[in-house]
Amino acid sequence: MPLTPEIRQKIDQIRDYLYGGGYPDPMNNAEQLAFLFYFYLSEGQDREAAARARITKQEYISIFDGDWELKNPLNAPKEGTKTIPKEQLRWSVWANALSGENLVRFVRDEVFPFYREEADRGAVNFMDGARLGIDDPTVLTQIVNLINELHLDQADADTKGDMFEHVLKQISQAGELGQFRTPRHIIRAIVEIIDPQIGETVYDPAAGTAGFLVAAYDHIRLANSSPATIEEVELDSKTIKRGHGDKLSAAKWKILANRTFYGNDVDPKMVHLATMNLTLRGLPNVHIRRRNVLTTTLDVQQQADLGLPQDGYNTILANPPFSGRIDKDRVVDDVKVGTTTSTEILFLKYMMDSLKEGGRCGVIVPEGVLFGSTGAHKELRRQLLENNTVEAVLSLPGGIFQPYSGVKTSVLLFQKGGNTKQVIFLHADNDGYKLDAKHNTPIEEDDLPDLVAAYKDKETNSKRWQKREEDQVWTEKWWFAKIDEIKSNDYNLSASRYRPLAQAQVEHRDPRELLDELAAIETEILEEIEELKISLNCAGTD
Repeated sequence: MPLTPEIRQKIDQIRDYLYGGGYPDPMNNAEQLAFLFYFYLSEGQDREAAARARITKQEYISIFDGDWELKNPLNAPKEGTKTIPKEQLRWSVWANALSGENLVRFVRDEVFPFYREEADRGAVNFMDGARLGIDDPTVLTQIVNLINELHLDQADADTKGDMFEHVLKQISQAGELGQFRTPRHIIRAIVEIIDPQIGETVYDPAAGTAGFLVAAYDHIRLANSSPATIEEVELDSKTIKRGHGDKLSAAKWKILANRTFYGNDVDPKMVHLATMNLTLRGLPNVHIRRRNVLTTTLDVQQQADLGLPQDGYNTILANPPFSGRIDKDRVVDDVKVGTTTSTEILFLKYMMDSLKEGGRCGVIVPEGVLFGSTGAHKELRRQLLENNTVEAVLSLPGGIFQPYSGVKTSVLLFQKGGNTKQVIFLHADNDGYKLDAKHNTPIEEDDLPDLVAAYKDKETNSKRWQKREEDQVWTEKWWFAKIDEIKSNDYNLSASRYRPLAQAQVEHRDPRELLDELAAIETEILEEIEELKISLNCAGTD
């Protein structure tokens, strides 16, 4: 069952009704819808679990067995009643029987507490602190009715996930630490390059709404699908392939569902959204933990207790917060690089250390990380190049993160261990969408597929690069640089620094590219000023 225009229209209707009803915050609305979807779907999941238990002859206790102690006496069916059967907490019961003030009171005081208690029995309570935010009786009644019309119980896991992604697309503001929703086509390109395999662990330390983990899940399933089960679906006005993983054995499905995906996020709303995104796709046992990896550490015993890999991760995929800063005294020693408090530098250091030997990382970074001249920037790049194998730098077009941010970014692709011999630089002028303020209008021009192919064939391309005539114009959107050249340029990893340009190209560079470089330089200057202030403050306290 694909995500049809009719389903999209119903989701948009929910969004518009919330906005018109006095709930204009897309982030809060997405979180509230996540909770309501969870309440709706939990009934079906409970039935499925009971059916599996019967087949396997195992005991199963439904979450709706027993009695519930009422939190608000006004929700009692008659005066003096203190409990109700938990059966009455099923969506199919209260959503079809209550409306108006009675609905608000029951959902707020009984349904939310009930599911908070249920979630608390798991390894991670993703509903910790969850509260009903849609407290207008008319609005909540209408939203519940509209969710019923979606018939989520009849949709497959992919369609449920696509529905929720359509909800998440409405989030158009960055978080306080600079985190924001990563375009899904950019995520898919990075995942295709890193190529996570069944049996490997996949980690996102700044998971947001779990876009990277979902894409890795889809990638693994597609790689393990027979041709007959692969279908083409439309997402964001583009056609992509999706497989159902029919070649995976039951044992491998168990590994995929329980011991493959890991993530953290500092924002409780993101934890809620990520958990729902994964649950809707059939991954309810993947736990996104609320944790700031820059300010907390886990010892070996804590990792074991949480079921986390203790020797590092096979793959890390991330778009960590760009513009945030952490109070210097809160930064843990493990991630420190000089005196910097820039989250993008600290996150990259953390990811370098979190990979297992031979592990692969694809991480989006602001351009300033690649050429910044502060001590922290240079030291980070030195460690990256000398203690790891930097495979590639993918330069993304400016404006791909609109409407959240206009910051120019690149993707660093590296492997833990060894040392870098040469780097392939991949330059994208277009990513398949118009680079305007909204960045959601599809266009034909898309460099990403060819650049992914160029990366995959980098050994052959390296030989071609070495045999080129240096006095001839180089027309490809990829090129190489040896480590000696990179070292002599203060470990600069900016793609434009090594681009082979003819004189005419130098004189007529794309104004957008020049503006992107100026913006990145401006950001770096501000970071240097901030670092200098910190240094002066430290000197003043000696």
